Amino acid sequence: MDGRDRGMTEAEAAQRLAELAARIAENSRLYYQEDAPTLSDADFDDLVEENKRLEAQFPHLVRADSPSRKVGAPVASGFGKIRHARPMLSLDNGFSDEDALEFEARVKRFLNWPEAQAIIFTSEAKIDGLSLNLRYESRCLVSASTRGDGAEGEDVTANALTVGVIPHELPADAPDIVEVRGEVYMTWAAFQALNAAQEAASAKIFANPRNAAAGSLRQIDSRITASRTLAFYAHGWGELSAPIGDTQYDCMRRFESWGFPVSDTLRRCHGMAEVLESYRALQDARPTLGYDIDGLVSKVDSLALQERLGQVARHPRWALAHKFPAQRALTELLTIDIQVGRTGALTPVARLKPVNVGGVVVTNATLHNEDEIRRKDVRVGDMVELQRAGDVIPQILRWTGDEAAHAARAEYVFPDHCPECGSLAVREDDEAVRRCTGGLICPAQRYERLRHFVSRRAVDIDGLGGKSLEEFLALGWIANPADIFRLHLHADELLGREGWKEKSVRNLIDSIEARRNVGLDRLLFGLGIRHVGEVTARDLARAYHVWPNVEALLDRLVAHAPEAVLGETEEKHWKRVAADRAALVGVG
Repeated sequence: MDGRDRGMTEAEAAQRLAELAARIAENSRLYYQEDAPTLSDADFDDLVEENKRLEAQFPHLVRADSPSRKVGAPVASGFGKIRHARPMLSLDNGFSDEDALEFEARVKRFLNWPEAQAIIFTSEAKIDGLSLNLRYESRCLVSASTRGDGAEGEDVTANALTVGVIPHELPADAPDIVEVRGEVYMTWAAFQALNAAQEAASAKIFANPRNAAAGSLRQIDSRITASRTLAFYAHGWGELSAPIGDTQYDCMRRFESWGFPVSDTLRRCHGMAEVLESYRALQDARPTLGYDIDGLVSKVDSLALQERLGQVARHPRWALAHKFPAQRALTELLTIDIQVGRTGALTPVARLKPVNVGGVVVTNATLHNEDEIRRKDVRVGDMVELQRAGDVIPQILRWTGDEAAHAARAEYVFPDHCPECGSLAVREDDEAVRRCTGGLICPAQRYERLRHFVSRRAVDIDGLGGKSLEEFLALGWIANPADIFRLHLHADELLGREGWKEKSVRNLIDSIEARRNVGLDRLLFGLGIRHVGEVTARDLARAYHVWPNVEALLDRLVAHAPEAVLGETEEKHWKRVAADRAALVGVG
């Protein structure tokens, strides 16, 4: 339900505002604390805009927990807290030229400014990164903190000190107290290099550069931050013990003279018409910048006027973030492949004729499930429209082009057998996903489960990446997690294989031996049991305490194994159950 679509009663509006408050708060927590949002930036902005419209229509229904009263999210528990000397506000958003022109008109009305006289603005790229406040006392960096909830942020001082472009000291002409604010971000090249290293180590793959930068800065161990290539742009300030300029532009150039990186897109514009010219030029240049931006920020240049304009609850009146629309492109759908995950889920992946979408060459896009293919009616050979909303995984919006040619193409038939092992693929009544019933008989599931088992958030075996797992599976040395702890029996054979030396073999065996005793919750999560995530694994560990108790539970579950699925022979059914049980119980 959206208040734009029809008139709402007060009861409906109140219910919708409650839903919006909950959804926005949860995604804010995931974005600011976990660096793993479930909504694209565009979808999140839509929810915020809907909330704003409803509150304007029903001002007496504004909630105490309204998103319009909040900035960011509370500080995560793993970090110390720093109270900001001046609040770190967010910026009001605009999504069209009309929004930008209305922002200029509001400023003029508030200041009682002559209509014919231009207001001078600064304009610069809106970096898609993590906000950071750097505090200098007596010209030395003493603390660094994230935005947090706007009033209080996370203490990431030790990590900020490892970011090479951030000055540790200021020159003699700087005031005693200076707070520089900006964005920590990651270039596309650094992001690609990080994900390649993460994949080789079977570690977490980051969805986009913003999540990678935020996750890298918000590390408990500053050595991890130091190992990653982070960048920083200054764009404002907090507390200053003495003025450093009369305009926004001059202050930014002062920061630049002190050694802070300042965006090379920074411009001084006479009126909103020039700002919009900068916006369009930046949109055209976006694919060539080498880092992610999601819009343009315009600010009233005069600090005296900024002071007069002041702020509303969570935004300054003198600034606007003019967001870019989602990036789109057209290309040909070459084929649809099926990938099999560790829980047996069959996921359709569109293979595309390579196309540049916002500076990234896209060759694949997710199609989610068979219902999504049917709903969008995409067919191999179609021209399709792609979108990278919020710079997340590309998605296909629709097919486009000649209707007769589309109709002549065959509809895609989703497989009812696993393409990897030939087992029946079934879909439960309450699920959109079709799953392979082969269990660990299926080579794709076996590989993905083993990869999950050794990953950093599970048993965390360093040095046992995807390529090594593929090699050991092909050699028949491993078939389930328990076999990993028997790899020392193959040390001599491994030493004779290409790419393995005595030191690398010893390091691998030592890494495996070091993880023989891990927490029960990590072990349970690492087994990759469907519906058993990290939280459920912790709950089971608290309830059952030690592995023998869990093994007894698994024995009882296997004794009441589900019936064979339709089309599965009794022999194959019990082979599958036995393989799954061996993978679970054989770990002890």
